[in-house]
Amino acid sequence: MKFTRRKMLAGLGLAGLGSVLPSAGKALAHEEQTKATACPFRLAVINDEITQDFEKACRIVSGDFGLRWIELRAMWNKNVTDLSEKEINEAKKILSAHKLRVTDIASPLFKTDWPGAPRSRQSEKRDQFNADFDAKAQDKLLEHCISLAKSFNTDRIRCFDYWRLDDQKPYRAAINAKLQNAAERCAKNGLILLLENEMSCNTATGEEAAALLRAIPNKNFMLNWDPGNAAAIGSTPYPDGYELLPKHRIGHCHCKDVVRKPDHKYDWAPVGSGVVDWVGQLKALQRDGFRYGLSLETHWRGGGTPEASTRISMAGLKKTLAKAGISC
Repeated sequence: MKFTRRKMLAGLGLAGLGSVLPSAGKALAHEEQTKATACPFRLAVINDEITQDFEKACRIVSGDFGLRWIELRAMWNKNVTDLSEKEINEAKKILSAHKLRVTDIASPLFKTDWPGAPRSRQSEKRDQFNADFDAKAQDKLLEHCISLAKSFNTDRIRCFDYWRLDDQKPYRAAINAKLQNAAERCAKNGLILLLENEMSCNTATGEEAAALLRAIPNKNFMLNWDPGNAAAIGSTPYPDGYELLPKHRIGHCHCKDVVRKPDHKYDWAPVGSGVVDWVGQLKALQRDGFRYGLSLETHWRGGGTPEASTRISMAGLKKTLAKAGISC
């Protein structure tokens, strides 16, 4: 075949196009990566708020939501602390395939009755995300959580401070000592222990969380701030509760919303549609230098299914972030 000048130029054109396309692809990938990393927070979702199918949850978080972080609580109808070694390895492969990092191990540590105290009204048998560990099992559970944190390459473990007592004063010092010992155990492994304020546990509000952080000054003992939980018990998480918190001790944040009912009870709601001032709260977190996990914990099931409800609530969270002037 005769090699004409026109064919030669056409070939050079294709070669040039071939050299340009990879550069364009790299630029597009860089743009997407910049967008993903522009968010000041580690925007995430608690995986089982979507589905127990871990691969599907990761696919939605990474592909549909465009996130790079996920919080681990339960999968395949097992609490994360009950996974076998084979299941842990499978979960790690799935995380790697979807390029997701783990914000923390959302463990049920210390979500049980305080031994020797009157039985709490909150200690009823109910869904604990496929976990049920009594007080005697807590030390062993802590060691396992430390191992899980290392396996999933995260530096944070979530905990609680026992089912809420009508009068916690006689037991508060002992509870604090238990938490401080756990924090010291975590510190030896370079880990942070996150105490979540939970309306069913002894630290529920911003006021109670501030008191607890004063009592336990360990730098690696931090707060998993949950404005929704504080609102559910009737307090005003932002600005009232938040203003009392030492900002440098907030190491994680859960996002959900609450609506209050006429009977003084509450229901969960999509982020941005309840009583929590999430716009103000998010602005304050950014202003105060918070840079850790901001996890959607949907809870609301008005969408019909956990997945549909989480999609609606994530849309609400992203809209609220935009209202706060935060790009995520």
